[in-house]
Amino acid sequence: MRHIYTGLDIGSHAIKIVVCELYKNKLNLLAAVETPSMGIKRGLITDAELAQKSIKKGLDSIEGMLGISIKEVVVSIPSYHADFEVVKGECEIDGNGIIAGKHVQKVLEDALKKRTVGTLEMVTDLPIDFKVDDKNGVMDPKGLLADYLEVRSIVTSVPKKNLYSVASILDQIGLEIVDVTLNPIANIANFKTKEIEDATTIVIDIGYETTTVSLYNNAILIQNEILNIGSKKIEKDLSYIYKISTKNAHIIQERFALAHKRNANVNEFYEIVNTMNEKIRISQFEASEIVMARLEEILTEAQKVFTTLTSPKIDYIIITGGISNMADFDYIANDVFGKKSILGHIKMLGIRNNAYSVALGNIIHFIHRLKLTGKEYTMIDEEDEEGLANRGKGINISSDSMLGKVFGYFFNE
Repeated sequence: MRHIYTGLDIGSHAIKIVVCELYKNKLNLLAAVETPSMGIKRGLITDAELAQKSIKKGLDSIEGMLGISIKEVVVSIPSYHADFEVVKGECEIDGNGIIAGKHVQKVLEDALKKRTVGTLEMVTDLPIDFKVDDKNGVMDPKGLLADYLEVRSIVTSVPKKNLYSVASILDQIGLEIVDVTLNPIANIANFKTKEIEDATTIVIDIGYETTTVSLYNNAILIQNEILNIGSKKIEKDLSYIYKISTKNAHIIQERFALAHKRNANVNEFYEIVNTMNEKIRISQFEASEIVMARLEEILTEAQKVFTTLTSPKIDYIIITGGISNMADFDYIANDVFGKKSILGHIKMLGIRNNAYSVALGNIIHFIHRLKLTGKEYTMIDEEDEEGLANRGKGINISSDSMLGKVFGYFFNE
């Protein structure tokens, strides 16, 4: 069985879909696509019909690359008004006394039964650590000999509309949700290292309309805040100052301007006809000054959030989002945060672009959950597996209820 997984990120500016294969414990890219989105504002569905068309367009594109149908996905949703609750579970180890995946699943199920049931909808649970008999701080207990297993876990919940609006659209398209996570959980899955697993980390995800500031302790999401400011402001600035369309402003931001004026060339110009039908020359230095000023504002606003997050110290600040791919972004990050700041880097061949951070992180997070519970899974059937094999390998870029199935795979609810 080939282990194929699809991650979906429904953004305000673009739909990102990534399909990967896990082979010999290495994740390989099969295809990735980014298509413009409509009907989505600040990450939330505002027009179901338009959003559905946007997602379907992305699916058609990636299915054309692969030659198979995408039927199942791991999807992430925004973390608006997310609630984080620490719960504990316990179970006895039966049989030969060796902890197996079924015991891990059982102890996680027990923890979930103890969560507070309110108006919010559970999205995911994140094990903090396990206790094996009298030994604390075990991260993966499988294979250990024990009489008793305990877990500390963080259950994440969001308002029901955040989840159900996405679930409804995907159901209408014919997509089955295998797992759901939050954007900040997907992000940290990409950037997690041994150092970050032992540290307090902030991740700043600069989106098109919003910026998400998330606090992690030992790579576990514990607090989160969303600011209503994103890279769209840069497009508006360029559009207003030079009297050009937002489409042309986006091109200048993406292909011409730098994130910091330090290396911008005063003698390099971008010629364009503005909305007044005048031919103008835009200096790279001046355009970069405009971009830099807005980026400094966004990062400074994110920095203010740090003081409201309850943490004694911050070891690392990671910055991600599509705008962080801009040349010289590290200079503006260092100006605001100093040496603690790190630009997130997607290391997978074919999508070394932070715009795909959430879509790829969905897959990585899902695989980690599978490994923890000792399960195997693939998101394609035998017929599609054969079709994929015939197509050839290569990187391509550019309950019975549905929600019951989402959680029923990991927890027998």
